Amino acid sequence: MNIRDALLEVHSKAQATMIANFVGDDQRLFDELMGLMLSPVYRISQRAAWPVRFCVERNSKLLKPYFGELIKQLEPGEAPVAVRRNVLRLMQFAEIPKQYAGRIFDACYKLVDDPKETVAIRVFALTVAAKLAEPSPELLDELRLLAAKYPQAATSGFRSRVKRVLGI
Repeated sequence: MNIRDALLEVHSKAQATMIANFVGDDQRLFDELMGLMLSPVYRISQRAAWPVRFCVERNSKLLKPYFGELIKQLEPGEAPVAVRRNVLRLMQFAEIPKQYAGRIFDACYKLVDDPKETVAIRVFALTVAAKLAEPSPELLDELRLLAAKYPQAATSGFRSRVKRVLGI
């Protein structure tokens, strides 16, 4: 199967699942798929994100070599909204290496702290930040304060996630 052609063929859950099943646990095929997700071509990048997510949900170890690159996608102006959203979605399922935890927490904190950011990005960033802050009550308290900072930007989805991940 040519993964790029399959991504362009049709955009559906069934197609994304088929691609993810083809990739399986094969790091070489996953590398090819990640290369497409990190591509500057928006349509390819967007469509590759879904099967990448399915692969990572099944085997988060596949993502390990990419954390340095994924952090760059979270920085301002680096990636389209769809890519940032999907990178954060992936990080919810992944075991984040300690060497990247601080940078990822900071990037997520900044995204949650931006009321102009999309709700999905803010929700996923909050989840990842809370996961990283779990061993540190001080960081969790900081996230709780941040979550209450912009009541006008707190949609029902955001409030629900705050309640679930921060217990408030």
